Amino acid sequence: MPIKEVSPQKNDFMKNFLLAIAVILLGLSACKKVHYEWEDYTYTAAPIVTIDTTKTALPTRQTGKVTFFNLKDANLANEQFSFTLNWQGFGLATVSSIEVYTSFNKAESSVPAYPIVISSPGNQYPNIAQFPLPSIVGTNDKLLETVTTFPKTYTYTAAQLATLNGVALSSAAVNDYFLFKFILNLTDGRRIVTFFNNVCDESRGEPGDCRTGVRFKSQ
Repeated sequence: MPIKEVSPQKNDFMKNFLLAIAVILLGLSACKKVHYEWEDYTYTAAPIVTIDTTKTALPTRQTGKVTFFNLKDANLANEQFSFTLNWQGFGLATVSSIEVYTSFNKAESSVPAYPIVISSPGNQYPNIAQFPLPSIVGTNDKLLETVTTFPKTYTYTAAQLATLNGVALSSAAVNDYFLFKFILNLTDGRRIVTFFNNVCDESRGEPGDCRTGVRFKSQ
């Protein structure tokens, strides 16, 4: 089969065409005037909570990261709440310590339904977050301790939590709650004081657990 030769004119056209594309692409990259903060992203770790679903006055789901006290129980003071705290760095970040904060909170204006409503897919996660987001440590939150050895398990009775937070257990009403929040200190010196909702929202099965707690019900 004879080989078809490319004319010098066509060859020059292709070279010029490719050169023009290269110049345009270079020009487009040079036109960028704004540098966004998100372009300087780094990786972090996330707190991981495992609640003890056997220590709850009313049934719960592990994926909800919430347990319950029952105000109708004559043994309310001795009902228990327990969770284990750990962390996950996904091979990209390492935690040196976690600051654990605790608080007592009155019921918010719109509270999650009980029994917990489970959404699809997978019949796994609650349909809404079980505690308010974002999980920001504020003036109402008391530093409990700074943990350096993991995993760490916490177990309290309702009476102990009331004492820990300086409230009378008798003042608790339906949907009030005790809450634990976490601040991560990484080995590279960073201090992660809050996470976006798309890290902590248990209704979407997100990878982190930025808070956990126990809510009062009357069942």
